[in-house]
Amino acid sequence: MTSSTGSRTPGVVAAVDLGATSGRVMLGHVAPDELRLQPVLRFPNGPVERADGLHWDIDELYRSVLAGLRAALREAPEIRGIGVDSWAVDYALLRDGRTLGAPFHYRDDRNLAAAGLVDGLVGRAELYQRNGLQFLPFNTLYQLTADRTAGRLAEAERFLLVPDLINFWLTGTEAAERTNASTTGLLSVETGRWDSELIARVKLPGSIFAELVDAGSELGGLAPHVVAELGGGTHIGVSAVGSHDTASAVVGVPAATSDFAYISCGTWGLVGVELESPVLTEAGRLANFTNEGGVDGRIRYLHNVMGLWLLSESVRTWEAEGTAIHLPGLLSAAASVSHPVAVFDTNDPRFLAPGDMPARIAEWCAERGVAAPQTRPEFVRSILESLSEAFARAVEAASELSGTAVRVIHIVGGGSQNELLCQLTADRTGIEVIAGPVEATAVGNLLVQARTQGILIGSLESLRALVARSFEQRSYLPRTFR
Repeated sequence: MTSSTGSRTPGVVAAVDLGATSGRVMLGHVAPDELRLQPVLRFPNGPVERADGLHWDIDELYRSVLAGLRAALREAPEIRGIGVDSWAVDYALLRDGRTLGAPFHYRDDRNLAAAGLVDGLVGRAELYQRNGLQFLPFNTLYQLTADRTAGRLAEAERFLLVPDLINFWLTGTEAAERTNASTTGLLSVETGRWDSELIARVKLPGSIFAELVDAGSELGGLAPHVVAELGGGTHIGVSAVGSHDTASAVVGVPAATSDFAYISCGTWGLVGVELESPVLTEAGRLANFTNEGGVDGRIRYLHNVMGLWLLSESVRTWEAEGTAIHLPGLLSAAASVSHPVAVFDTNDPRFLAPGDMPARIAEWCAERGVAAPQTRPEFVRSILESLSEAFARAVEAASELSGTAVRVIHIVGGGSQNELLCQLTADRTGIEVIAGPVEATAVGNLLVQARTQGILIGSLESLRALVARSFEQRSYLPRTFR
């Protein structure tokens, strides 16, 4: 791989980027010194409450993906490739190529008992040495254990994570892309392969695990029935990208040097550094830092922070009360709040499930004798102050635990548009924050498949240099912390 980015021939590729609250299909126009995004279709995504718990409407999501790809083909019939990324950990069970019910949503509370069962089979300290993952009760390991105890695995021949499932429906190829597989808790952090011994110890059937492939692998062309559904596309290849959305987002960070921290900020805030090898210390485990796979064999050493979910759920609550919320105006009012507001623990488990977030914040404050926010601008300011504090703690911990001297923080994703959050993060860390691009996940998706298609050549560093040249960023310098 060369150290500079080149382009053999300009081309167009399409990114299917699925988030926990919305999805999008984007076109990427790639030329020797340009990457230009063209949004094609955005669509909602969210949990569906059913009798047995919280699920994803995966069929509707796939229909939206196809609608987006049809629109993309109308815009650019010459599309050469498609890549799919999504949130992590959630999956479908299949038999004879058909799903056995709708995938569960990671926020469903079925996982709590399953985590206790796994603890009785493999201690958390040993588990960390094997998979390198922070403890999160919704990791795939615990979800599969919940399915096992409920008898759902008895008929399953395969399990596929969400982007792998979409790829299977598009191509007929069953494969597990490695960056997302690394979030399951069942991949060896040392070898990058399924940990068959661990799988057996937690009593899961080894036969359900698909063959692993790296980001950048070709999966094949569109299946004939998909070509018919799209009205064309026989020439399009589907490739595996960093199918965990954070893996793609980190590719899309416009970093000029290696001494950076990243915050991929959307529903979640993923805060960390990029490393060449995992950090498996007991201090890292106790700090709940995770070692997830990145593109080109890199390690994403990071910590999960609850993210803008806190704000979006608050807005949803207020709108349900009959008030139309103008978010830019609310953020402006929050920026004008001059008195101190409560700084709460964003990772308190009470904030995980959907519901009345302002009431939960007030409850957290009441339990600790802290003055709770009273107005909506105060609630928003409290959320953003709390997020920036959580981000600052996570950056500091990532730096200390990994031995990385962080000199700049890149915030990408939807949170990069939140000027108050970016400034507060710079203030609390004392480090320059560079915000953008907003669509870093789609950018990373497009770059990896463009490289697979031979449109681009180069290392991750050279791909990031192309991002820096192609998209505007905004710098936030730390002010004296108040």
